[in-house]
Amino acid sequence: MLRTGSAARKRAPGLEESHLPIDTILVGDCIAHMNALPEASVDLIFADPPYNLQLEEGLTRPDQSKVDAVDDEWDKFESFAHYDTFTRAWMTAARRILKPNGAIWVIGSYHNIFRVGAALQDLGFWMLNDVVWRKANPMPNFRGTRFTNAHETLIWASRSQKSRPTFNYEALKLSNDDTQMRSDWLFPICTGGERLKDANDEKVHPTQKPEALLYRVLMATTKPGDVVLDPFFGTGTTGAVAKKLGRHFIGIERENAYINAALKRIAAIKPHDLAAIETTVPKRSAPRVPFGSLIEQGLIAPGTKLFDAGRRYSAVVRVDGSLVSDDKSGSIHRVGALVQGFEACNGWTFWHYEDGSKLAPLDTLRERIRASLDKLSA
Repeated sequence: MLRTGSAARKRAPGLEESHLPIDTILVGDCIAHMNALPEASVDLIFADPPYNLQLEEGLTRPDQSKVDAVDDEWDKFESFAHYDTFTRAWMTAARRILKPNGAIWVIGSYHNIFRVGAALQDLGFWMLNDVVWRKANPMPNFRGTRFTNAHETLIWASRSQKSRPTFNYEALKLSNDDTQMRSDWLFPICTGGERLKDANDEKVHPTQKPEALLYRVLMATTKPGDVVLDPFFGTGTTGAVAKKLGRHFIGIERENAYINAALKRIAAIKPHDLAAIETTVPKRSAPRVPFGSLIEQGLIAPGTKLFDAGRRYSAVVRVDGSLVSDDKSGSIHRVGALVQGFEACNGWTFWHYEDGSKLAPLDTLRERIRASLDKLSA
């Protein structure tokens, strides 16, 4: 067990009681270490397991120079059956330590991801998404016998069908220019200053993942203080990003060269301030504020005329919180839908009130009430 020397951060609830080895690299076999951890103690698992690439001979470029491909012993298995047995063993151990609402990410290539996906389903995990990591700068197919392998696949699955895993939808949407995040992600492979090199200027790890990839995974599916376990820790990308984002990590690794590189890398990371790591609160999690509350608190007066953003439609507010527009009456949502001929409408964003010389959506008044409620509960 090796501590990374990370600065003290906000602890997740219950960490002291469960005696989890947080912000630590456990040295040795991932299955044994996971089996020794408390049941239902981890919020998220990110796994980058061996891909079982089955390389029978070295790869060379057209000029006959050698390609630095994955030929390490940890990626070699006797057969598909052997690989499947290993996969099911570590996934079984992983599922035991996930909290009821926990989730797992597994990344792989065409060599292994289909076998991984079948194992996940067989063991009771519930598929949420498969995400395609499209590489902006993939390694070419030097032999010219196949398409360039320009992507890898990530599977996101919850512990069970009944799980309610964390998904920071609004935060992702904001980071994507207010557009819903898609399941195809474009990132370059790990190069330049981020790529860890040894004393001989060789790659420390052949498949080091870019921090940008882990940044999106952790920002999307964890909260500050959560515990993220990586059973194939490598040079510590998961730990480095977790530390930046105010999450705790547990890494498991057996290769000393990778462990030494990870320790040095993570020790140099400075966590972001607590105020910076908080993400946007989902509106569905915010306190419910009925439209009538705006009238009761004097923010909207009965008789006020409301408009849509383009002033094509109008309605008058009544004392009971309903609206009337010509022969149509009802809630802000129903009348908004009726005047447009739609089945449904979000009246909070559709209807606007006159705020001086400009129109402002009703939602701004609802947020004002929510802010006052937050102050009272603080």
